[in-house]
Amino acid sequence: MPSTQHLNDLTIQVRRDILRMVHKVNSGHPGGSLGCTEFLVALYNVIMTRKEGFNMDGIGEDLFFLSNGHISPAFYSVLARAGYFPIEELNTFRLINSRLQGHPTTHEGLPGVRIASGSLGQGMSVALGAAQAKKLNNDHHIIYSLHGDGELQEGQNWEAIMYASAKKVDNIIATVDLNGQQIDGSTDTVLPMGSIKEKFEAFGWIVFEIEEGNNMVAILKGMSEAKSKTGQGKPVCVLLKTVMGNGVDFMMHTHAWHGKAPNDEQLAIGLAQNPETLGDY
Repeated sequence: MPSTQHLNDLTIQVRRDILRMVHKVNSGHPGGSLGCTEFLVALYNVIMTRKEGFNMDGIGEDLFFLSNGHISPAFYSVLARAGYFPIEELNTFRLINSRLQGHPTTHEGLPGVRIASGSLGQGMSVALGAAQAKKLNNDHHIIYSLHGDGELQEGQNWEAIMYASAKKVDNIIATVDLNGQQIDGSTDTVLPMGSIKEKFEAFGWIVFEIEEGNNMVAILKGMSEAKSKTGQGKPVCVLLKTVMGNGVDFMMHTHAWHGKAPNDEQLAIGLAQNPETLGDY
């Protein structure tokens, strides 16, 4: 298992990747990407059981489905640095004919990407289908998924959430990035959802809260506890309380950087706050 120091060093390097990718093409979503960096690093380097290489059937390993596909910069960086494709390919982010489109797609065959997730609200349904397929195949591995809190305003989620408990889909851990921000403002301003924890519990889920969702130790502990509750007849939800734009001070605690690229000066400031650890691409 990688040391906490290595995981934190990798997190810093992924932040650098995010900033440089979005800056290069003056397009992308740095805020949510930075907020989820620690989680994705922990997921791919410690939490999930993964096989060497990549195939779409996913038999004999844990699987991950990214529902909030706009945080693709973090996803691509973590995949590349986990060995799914060359790190140098990050240079092609959002360029024409690139496999690294602004929202993940499957038609170009990018290793690590299992669904196209540009349209919000669909990932829960797909993840549940994969979880049930594992049960049918007598494959005891776990399905992981990630969703935005603003994304939960989409009604399809709640049909899937209801279905999961009704059908006792207990081999899934759905994580919600609970940063309180979305493209037009705070989630409480755009469309208040009340207690998401109480909503999931009312729909029959087991719910865990990770209060420090940008702390590597807290993530590993919380996800381990969540994993221990799988296989008990109920789906599992993790509410990951993160800070949008984490690690870059002028991007933190605001929706302003949901879909805005840093200029040259801002890039330099952001990189200075995240000194190179494992090598840029």
